[in-house]
Amino acid sequence: MLNTKLKKFGAIAGLSLSLIVAGCGQDDAENDTTEADNSNDNQTEETANVGEEIDYTITGIEPGAGITQATENAIEEYDSFKGWNQETASTAAMLTALGEAIDNEEPVIVAGWSPHYMFAKYDLKYLEDPKEVYGGVEIIKTITRKGLKEDMPEAYEVLDRFHWEPADMEQVMLDAQEMDFEEAAQKWVNNNEDKVAEWTEGVDSVDGTSIELVQTPWDTERSSGYVAKNVLETLGYDAEVTTVSPSVAFKAIAQGDGDASLAPWMPATHGDFYDKYEGEFDDLGENLKGAKIGLVVPEYMDIDSIEDLKAKE
Repeated sequence: MLNTKLKKFGAIAGLSLSLIVAGCGQDDAENDTTEADNSNDNQTEETANVGEEIDYTITGIEPGAGITQATENAIEEYDSFKGWNQETASTAAMLTALGEAIDNEEPVIVAGWSPHYMFAKYDLKYLEDPKEVYGGVEIIKTITRKGLKEDMPEAYEVLDRFHWEPADMEQVMLDAQEMDFEEAAQKWVNNNEDKVAEWTEGVDSVDGTSIELVQTPWDTERSSGYVAKNVLETLGYDAEVTTVSPSVAFKAIAQGDGDASLAPWMPATHGDFYDKYEGEFDDLGENLKGAKIGLVVPEYMDIDSIEDLKAKE
């Protein structure tokens, strides 16, 4: 199995009653206009300084993630990103940097996605992406290795039925801030018996059949991966979850080293990997609608679009 192989591999009020009063009103209006112009100048200056304040750096996540490649593409596509770079490390490091910046009301730009608990925890917004480098709203799909339907029809049926809403996933992610993901997933399963019953109704139990689910290292995929694991275990499966980079996840399913994955974000985030191995796995369709990726900033930042940024001189 894959786990073993990885060890290798304002208007002016009132009317004027005299010219004097009117004159005063005009002065007030001119003052208001001047103040507004100064405010706009200050905002423009603040916007222009964002890059300098954050050293023209976007805080990314893992090097192998689809959003990481999309961000590299954005840096190449937008003139406003000339001279910028992306600092990659891990999802945890990105969340730490985001939290520290917000605590100090400092500027920060991170590569982010939703569903994610950070949108419930903080007041955030996506920067507009006029060139649609990050794509639009996405779906998350379920894929399986060829032959799984014949080898494990019960598991295949459950995975084919598996579908939930962003709010479901975010609940698991939020609970996982206080407990481990498997425990948070089991809590969701216990609290959503009707939904789980839709996935398992009429499906026969098995006796200890091993099945390996391959997930990527995002909290969204940890949520779906462990929920699926716990549901399959109620049917008697010996389910295992293995976390790998997106490229490895697709390769593992295509080569039969893993049995299934609920991780592919389509069409943009993991589209390159999907295209590379298309035809070498079974596509069971979406398991969640409304996913999105892009560049995320705190609401207090006076920028709304990637094009509001300024290239490094």
